[in-house]
Amino acid sequence: MTTTSEGAAAAATRPDLPELPDLPAGFSWGAATAAYQIEGAVDEDGRGPSIWDTFCRRPGAVDDGTSGSVACDSYHRWREDVDLLAGLGVDAYRFSVAWPRVMPAGRSAVNRRGLDYYDRLVDALCGHGIRPFVTLYHWDLPQALEDEGGWRVRDTAEWFAEYAAAVAGVLGDRVQDWITLNEPYCSSMVGYAEGRHAPGTAEGHGALAAAHHLLLGHGRAVAAVRSAAGPRSRVGITLNLSPAVPASDTEADRAAADRQDLMLNRQFTDPVLGGAYPPGFERLYAGVSDLSFRRDGDLAVISTPLDFLGVNYYYRVHVADAPYEQPDPALRSAFDIGVRQLRPDGLPTTDLGWPVEPQGLFDTLTGLADRYPGLPAVYVTENGCADLRDGPEPDPERISFVAGHLAAAARAAAVDDRLDLRGYFYWSLIDNFEWARGYGPRFGLAHVDYRTGSRTPKASYHWLRDRLRAWRERTST
Repeated sequence: MTTTSEGAAAAATRPDLPELPDLPAGFSWGAATAAYQIEGAVDEDGRGPSIWDTFCRRPGAVDDGTSGSVACDSYHRWREDVDLLAGLGVDAYRFSVAWPRVMPAGRSAVNRRGLDYYDRLVDALCGHGIRPFVTLYHWDLPQALEDEGGWRVRDTAEWFAEYAAAVAGVLGDRVQDWITLNEPYCSSMVGYAEGRHAPGTAEGHGALAAAHHLLLGHGRAVAAVRSAAGPRSRVGITLNLSPAVPASDTEADRAAADRQDLMLNRQFTDPVLGGAYPPGFERLYAGVSDLSFRRDGDLAVISTPLDFLGVNYYYRVHVADAPYEQPDPALRSAFDIGVRQLRPDGLPTTDLGWPVEPQGLFDTLTGLADRYPGLPAVYVTENGCADLRDGPEPDPERISFVAGHLAAAARAAAVDDRLDLRGYFYWSLIDNFEWARGYGPRFGLAHVDYRTGSRTPKASYHWLRDRLRAWRERTST
């Protein structure tokens, strides 16, 4: 009898499946996860509560009413995850450190038992020759700091730098690659303006203050990590970027796409990579905020030169002009910018309804090189495809998705010599808690049975493993 895992392996070795594109020798191949999505153990070894622990208790906040309290139980099963990485043959692993596990109150006192977990994980990765990429903040702010104002207040940026220094001081002898923030757009605009993510508020001024203080915290953390981890350290930030495509060539729709691009992309890329907020920023948010949270010298800190930029790409955003839902600017949230998102007909989509458009990754990468002279090295730090299948059945859609997006990234690097593309991380290594969507969507290369915690590689895992072997043989000759 053929087992599910054996069947997935056989499906993945079909000769008609795509090969990996031509990318330079030394290109990094990895997989990614995040602490709250996989670790569980939210009450163990001195970990303090995070804003996501609090948010998940709110009725209706998560689609299936679940939380990350157990998740994939990686706090106890991390060795299995390291074995999955080693078996896959990747040479890098992007994971995040949980701030409330290391500093339960968000500042000052370090919980050594929590930090020891990451110490053991890093040792194991290094023992397998897998390069750790450590994300310091993947959305799990300590609740104690949220109670004091969270990212709305400037002090949180200072506490973040203190926390970053504490982690880098312990792990920096083995970890070279550091990511300060994951997707500050989601932390600020989706969390503080739209309310779909923790802390789940609908604010204007507060959301914009949060966005600014996240970037300020990033800049402070860059300096803190370099000081604590030493000259070998390489520090970057990960931004989620999606090209905004107008629904038509009308002036109104083109202006809507520009507003979407400003809020989603340039509100973060321009300060970090260009040292200024984008033209039109103040006009877009006129009446929503007086921007009094900005101070002289902030942008110099925010634009501290980086060693690399992480890009998370999933899909393009197709938009049309739309009247403001709340015409009174004083009552509008920062999220309401007079834009309506569309789902174009004729495009393939994932089970989440996200359009599958590898061209968007090409446009994102070449657009960065066009807009920002001296762009640092770039890694695709997240890219992945979700399905709703509760089982490790063959997943040809995922294989096609990865192959198509890798081809687009390789094409971007080939046509633009200003783009120094260094690596690709698939999201995610294993199925996990997908934030407000709960456990329904499955992005993993390995299936997780949430009742037992068991991991089973999918066909996409075996396909990538075999293609990585072939790619290494090809590039080593």
